[in-house]
Amino acid sequence: MVDAGPCCVPSGAPAMSVERAEALSRQFKAIADPNRLRLVSLIYSSAENEACVCDLTELLSLGQPTVSHHLKILVDAGILHREKRGVWAYFSIVPGALDALAGVLTEPE
Repeated sequence: MVDAGPCCVPSGAPAMSVERAEALSRQFKAIADPNRLRLVSLIYSSAENEACVCDLTELLSLGQPTVSHHLKILVDAGILHREKRGVWAYFSIVPGALDALAGVLTEPE
């Protein structure tokens, strides 16, 4: 019988840590929802790269509690930043958050 050697030879590149995989998984899960993906797109494409929750509810035709829930998930995942101004909350993309996610998808194996 011929010894075929190991079936998989490690590339020598360091493997992703458990912590990084869990953090990335939370971020990808956060934007995997169609409404949350639209929220990110709406905020990113806005004139100031930020949006008030009051404007987002109208654009998505969803109730304020539902939009707020989606925004909270995106904030908790580190994709959006929340800033309170008076009675309204404004949301913006965390600098580099989307680039980091895109980078994971384009990293060589």
